[in-house]
Amino acid sequence: MTGMYDFHCHTTLSDGGMLPIELIRRMAVLGYSTVAISDHVDATNLHHVIDSVSRLKPSASLFGVNLFCGVEITHVPPEEIPGIARQAKELGADLVLVHGETTVEPVAGGTNEAAVRAPDVDILVHPGLISHEDASIAAENDIYLEITSRNGHNRTNGHLVKVARDTGCRMLVQSDAHEPRDLLDSTAKWLVARGAGLTEEEAERVLAPDPDLIRRFSRL
Repeated sequence: MTGMYDFHCHTTLSDGGMLPIELIRRMAVLGYSTVAISDHVDATNLHHVIDSVSRLKPSASLFGVNLFCGVEITHVPPEEIPGIARQAKELGADLVLVHGETTVEPVAGGTNEAAVRAPDVDILVHPGLISHEDASIAAENDIYLEITSRNGHNRTNGHLVKVARDTGCRMLVQSDAHEPRDLLDSTAKWLVARGAGLTEEEAERVLAPDPDLIRRFSRL
């Protein structure tokens, strides 16, 4: 498997500045072969986002991009996260992200724990000062943790890497892109990984597309 991946990108379907197909074209030019559009959702827009992204898959394929339909459950009461994640998968989402307890937004306490315990969640993004207990549950449930380049959310990358190492949790490096300037080329991704504290060997492993994850999202 070649090319770069990013499963955390936003478009005009929520608070991003690019049309979905513009995002895909720009990422194809940068060398991405595996992309998920994962716009912010709650109970009000779940159907619309999943239906819209699913319609774009043929167009993305023409640009050489394997597009997955994702959602990022955002600022939802923790008690509702498992149900919305389940509904997203039933509606056709390939993967479910949860907007974790970043230190720069008033995300409800307990969001990280609810996410890592939810059977239909795949990635916990920018989880802030995640606890060892929550990370251990994520590892047990094969939920990935995100190293992010997003300004503000990236303040706790070093903590995340340490906790993930201690608990055996798998990591991804992602952009959380909202605008063209947020997209990462290969050099920028490498610097985000190394700047978070990954060794060269760890960075090479984390930045390579994970075939197991691709198969999981492809529902093979």
